[in-house]
Amino acid sequence: MAKKNKSGVGADSQPEATGGPQTRSVQQVEQIPVFDLIPYARNARTHSEQQVAQIAGSIQEFGFCNPVLIDGQNSIIAGHGRVLAAGRLNLQTVPCIRLTHLSDAQRRAYILADNRIALNSGWDTEMLANELSDLHADNLDLGLLGFDALELEKLSGFDIEPAEPPELASGDREPFQQMTFTLHDDQAKTIKDAIERAKAAGAFSGPNENSNGNALARIAEAYRG
Repeated sequence: MAKKNKSGVGADSQPEATGGPQTRSVQQVEQIPVFDLIPYARNARTHSEQQVAQIAGSIQEFGFCNPVLIDGQNSIIAGHGRVLAAGRLNLQTVPCIRLTHLSDAQRRAYILADNRIALNSGWDTEMLANELSDLHADNLDLGLLGFDALELEKLSGFDIEPAEPPELASGDREPFQQMTFTLHDDQAKTIKDAIERAKAAGAFSGPNENSNGNALARIAEAYRG
């Protein structure tokens, strides 16, 4: 039986999260359908086809190790590139963590900070070269690491063949389509509210299992001539 300290809390137990800066890391990982995740319309970070292919290759090799960060309405806060790669790999769900403690301004600021702060780090080139050499000796495909072939050859001293991108599904997942819209924050809130009301109007019928897509179709049908 766990001993209790003077405050009455078990000595072997962990305190409950209260939302303070030191406890916000205690989060639940959820598996969310890819089609239910909503990209941030004002996301300033771009993802080229080459980078999405690199992310997909990393997921294929190592697994989906870094959960997508979302808000309470499934809007993506961090992980847009991973979600794009998951779509290309035809993954049905991805691991997500909800950040419900952020205000709207904090959420928008964190989207920028998460992308920018990582760029401010550097490399210990000697340590990096040693690690690349060891990984090459372990027969790991260095093309999975995100460096281009010239960088790898310069750092490791080995002749590196450019990595072949993974086989990805092309186009939409027929007969389904993915559509992206650019909205002002006020419009986005209106859309989210309308989607929730459409979902609450009753169950959906048909082959589409994506609740957001069904809700938008229900809204559109009300205005279709």
